[in-house]
Amino acid sequence: MPGTVLLLAASPMGRGQLVDAASVLPVLAAVAPAVLSGTDTANVVELADPLEPQAVLTRLRAAAAAPGPLTVFVTGQLQLDRRQRLPHLALARTTPATVRYTAFPWHWIKEELRLRPSGATTLLLDLHADAETWEHLAADPLDSGRNNAVYGRIAPPPRRGLARPSYMKAVATILRSGHRPPLEQLHQQVLARLAAETATNVLLSTTTPGGGDPHAAIAAAVEGGRHAEADGLAARWEQAAVRAHGPGSEEALHWAEVRADLAMFAGDPVRSCRAWLTVALARLAAGQAADAPAVESAADRAHHQWGCIKDTARARELGPALAELRLRVPGRKEGALDHVQQHLRQLQTQ
Repeated sequence: MPGTVLLLAASPMGRGQLVDAASVLPVLAAVAPAVLSGTDTANVVELADPLEPQAVLTRLRAAAAAPGPLTVFVTGQLQLDRRQRLPHLALARTTPATVRYTAFPWHWIKEELRLRPSGATTLLLDLHADAETWEHLAADPLDSGRNNAVYGRIAPPPRRGLARPSYMKAVATILRSGHRPPLEQLHQQVLARLAAETATNVLLSTTTPGGGDPHAAIAAAVEGGRHAEADGLAARWEQAAVRAHGPGSEEALHWAEVRADLAMFAGDPVRSCRAWLTVALARLAAGQAADAPAVESAADRAHHQWGCIKDTARARELGPALAELRLRVPGRKEGALDHVQQHLRQLQTQ
């Protein structure tokens, strides 16, 4: 059964443009349709800088109705409408004041694809967000539908000039070899090429549900060895919790603890120790008792991770802070403070 491919690249004309989205289309168009689709044959529909959201909807609806696998490549920028504050894909005529009328509502994608069989639809996304949308997505992640496989990235606004759709160009470059690897593998190959650029991006994959449980997505990333992706997900949820509930809230501290554990899983005891010290001190600052289970646990974990640090200089650096914490939170294990002080003296002589 033939597949269907929809290539959509859109960005506003003029000063509101963040990314040169249309520049990716010639590179994608050079890839054989069957490789784009991952099927023996495929029909390709291309939309370059469309003017009207209804025109995009018509093409998306037709693609969604086609039998067989559907692959949608979207390159462009996200903006919020001022009335409902919903993410939209900006089109050629979009301005901040006209998003509601001239941009393509992102939730239309979910609605048009929701009746397709699970696993029959793949979205490959290379998106940039303006500052307002970037902040909004930290608290309310982009929802592209539960039945769809999603791979790609969302990048913050560029510091200067126009951003490049480098994620999608890397996808096209890999596919031009004539071989389409499994999409998770393709995604990881692209991220490996763009490691420095995507460090601050929101990374999207089928393990990153739009509105599902974030812990499951993080666990899957860790199991796959994608430690930076796992920490990035947790960092977004931590930032959202800080904004919504305050830095000393249980919600924010929970995500700080998750990140401390992620550092441990990544084999970074320095970062893990520092994170657990921060959590313990934050709980004390919030008025929690020194013998509260959560406080003792944070202190014990900081202590354990400190003992795992092989770099003498870094261990010496963190030792005084841990000793000070142990003065306040001795924990239930007798001699914890003595152990820190003794080990610190040994480090000082090395």
